[in-house]
Amino acid sequence: MDDLNRHIEDSLKEPAFAEAWAESELAHEITRQIIALRLQRGLTQQEVASRAGTTQSVIARIENGEQNISIKTLNKIAHALKANVRIDLLPR
Repeated sequence: MDDLNRHIEDSLKEPAFAEAWAESELAHEITRQIIALRLQRGLTQQEVASRAGTTQSVIARIENGEQNISIKTLNKIAHALKANVRIDLLPR
């Protein structure tokens, strides 16, 4: 295990860090899925933006994790990528 992974593992033992990590993990997963699907479809950020009614810079900021994405925007991007959004709330 490298130093970064060890540090993350140790930090996850702290409740505040673990909560922040869990919150950001969802955003990272959504971002990864958007990027993967865009690349799978062979689309540029500009093409997705045009189809979603937004700008390339918005798509870039979302993909870089620099902008929170609303459910409305996520739905527009999904539509532009010919995909459906599914959100599951699962009990712990």
